[in-house]
Amino acid sequence: MINKVKLLSFIIPILGLFAATSFAEHLDQVSPSCALTTLDGESAHNLQELKGKVVYIDFWASWCPPCVKSFPFLDQLNHDMKDQGLHIIGVNLDEKVTDAKEFLAKYPVNFSIVADPSKQCARVFEMMAMPTSYLIDRKGTIRHIHQGFRPGETEELRALITQLVMEQP
Repeated sequence: MINKVKLLSFIIPILGLFAATSFAEHLDQVSPSCALTTLDGESAHNLQELKGKVVYIDFWASWCPPCVKSFPFLDQLNHDMKDQGLHIIGVNLDEKVTDAKEFLAKYPVNFSIVADPSKQCARVFEMMAMPTSYLIDRKGTIRHIHQGFRPGETEELRALITQLVMEQP
């Protein structure tokens, strides 16, 4: 039986090559509306309720090695920029909520964690790799889409986010 992580680490980069056109179609469009839940299944905020804030939405799963590396960066961003209007949402896509909770016990964060149990939000965003992040401006427009996570990209991401939080609505 092929290891799930090894298989995904091979498939995801290939899918990313085909996703570039799809991603370009989402840029400068209003972010899709999707309802999310807490990990316990309670209703959480709808993305449309966050207009007026810069939103960094990050789709992740417990089995994703780059997600382990991205969480400290996202937590630091949240600490540094939440008072400037940045709202980070980690959208979990695990099949079992216990997997997500175990991950968070090992890698705790102080930003919003929600679930997308029906995968409806991942579908409307056309998410194709893990993790995938969407940077949404105060007007609700998708301004940047980022696949994967490599520590060398943090400065560029921070600069993009800083630019958006400084923009006037």
